[in-house]
Amino acid sequence: MTTSSATHRQECANKTSVDLKAMKARQQVAWSAGDYAVVGTTLQIVGEELCEALDIRSGQRVLDVAAGNGNATLAAARRWCDVVSTDYVPRLLELGKLRADAEGLSVEFMEADAESLPFPDAAFDVVVSTFGVMFTPNQDKAAAELLRVCKTGGKIGLANWMPEGFIGQLFKTIGKYVPPPAGAKSPALWGTRTRIVEMFGAGAATITDEQRKFSFRYRSPEHFLNTFKTYYGPMLKAFASLDESGQRGLRDDVFSLIEKMNLAHDGTMVVASDYLEIAITRR
Repeated sequence: MTTSSATHRQECANKTSVDLKAMKARQQVAWSAGDYAVVGTTLQIVGEELCEALDIRSGQRVLDVAAGNGNATLAAARRWCDVVSTDYVPRLLELGKLRADAEGLSVEFMEADAESLPFPDAAFDVVVSTFGVMFTPNQDKAAAELLRVCKTGGKIGLANWMPEGFIGQLFKTIGKYVPPPAGAKSPALWGTRTRIVEMFGAGAATITDEQRKFSFRYRSPEHFLNTFKTYYGPMLKAFASLDESGQRGLRDDVFSLIEKMNLAHDGTMVVASDYLEIAITRR
């Protein structure tokens, strides 16, 4: 390899590193905006079903990665596990702690980056993430961290939105108006078996997956949009970045998507969104 070729490759690598850092910084700002907990608490059933799918047992040491306000955290703690709940947004950890305290559950809350977990190798029996780790900019690094901190024979459980489902299509709709950074991998790739096997296959003894649905139930499509515009950081930031015409276009496209997928005919909103429930046994 010539010196110039090596230099060019290094420059490309450095550029990728800088881009991922910038992307993570923007994401952290977005998830810190609004109040994700308002949306997050509606997803509690997903954490419960994931813990059942993993057949977790009392006394197991469980790590919840990118935990948000603690849906999987609470589900594991309710099953008498020793739980550590992590996120890189301190406010969400505070809200998770309030929920745990209200139920008298003992949980350790810790600020942590999913791409650089502050734990030794093989520290946990079970590692989980519901609609969290899928948003990491460096997907391969995050997957490697989940594998690293899980014991041999332990389990990794994930719930990730699928590309063709409602939330996957909502991401795509937002992307028409606020395109993601060049070269960024879609979070919805985590909702495909192909990508999961690509990231985890080498470290897994088994990988099973099941397509599930979560139903978004709101008073009306307008109620859903107003809630997400106000409290869901990525959508809040998307609308804030657009002029009046762009906001109107995004709003109309979101309503069109809801109309196409809405199962309710009484003015309310019931939209089922496909997600992939994944259970990985660590090799």
